[in-house]
Amino acid sequence: MPSFWAFLLPAGIVHLIYGLTFLAIYPLASGVDAFSWFMVAVAAVARTAAALLMLYAMRTEEVSRIIPVVYTHPVFVAILAVPLLGESLNYLQWLAIFMSVVGAVLISVRGQGWGTRLRRSFIMLLASSVLFGVANVATKYASESVSFWNMYSLTAISLGGVFLLLSMRPAVFGELRSMRGRGATLTLIAGNETIVLVGIVLSFWAIENGPVSLVSTVMGIRPLFVFLYALALSRFFPTVLGERLSRGSVTLKVASIALIVGGVAIINLID
Repeated sequence: MPSFWAFLLPAGIVHLIYGLTFLAIYPLASGVDAFSWFMVAVAAVARTAAALLMLYAMRTEEVSRIIPVVYTHPVFVAILAVPLLGESLNYLQWLAIFMSVVGAVLISVRGQGWGTRLRRSFIMLLASSVLFGVANVATKYASESVSFWNMYSLTAISLGGVFLLLSMRPAVFGELRSMRGRGATLTLIAGNETIVLVGIVLSFWAIENGPVSLVSTVMGIRPLFVFLYALALSRFFPTVLGERLSRGSVTLKVASIALIVGGVAIINLID
């Protein structure tokens, strides 16, 4: 895409169309208390902000480094639950938090001379992780009285509306008009956002119908799949993602992802 904003415009249109379509098919339920709708709005806004931060970081960073950091959000949920919900963490869960943080830092460092430095996107990705954690907690609360179809519709409308609000500029329209291979690229974006739709709906359905600890753990395996997909693409189509495939970088990513996924699993499954 010519720019980040040029990507947001068609992506926003797709999300808005899907959100309004499913809202027409599954209208907002009646008899739901105002606070539940407020939590749905919190989840939608937090997820939108988290997605924006993650997508912005994807402009310059490798996707196999981005997703593991973003998916440390169960760590922040566990930490916030201590003062906000009066919960307590045992020593294994504190160890798991330490493991996940170490994994996130390791996968985000960049060699520089005799030392290392954190990538500029690290704080941005941590903020995205916190926001995804807030969104998941709000979604779990709201799922007691709001259907996952309603939650998806409002989330998609939030994504679409904000994306369009940020990207509907004359310069962006000019970029899209002058794109080479515009049809194929826009088709790819539409297909990608359709996959996003399926993923969001399935995650909401799982949160509503299953133990949230198990759901969060299974969803926390995502960094491993992203790494495997990125590895395969970089092996057969090396110019697509720009992933580094040196032995050292692959070893570091594997170790970091193992720490993050293992830590998330312990946090969610150990009482």
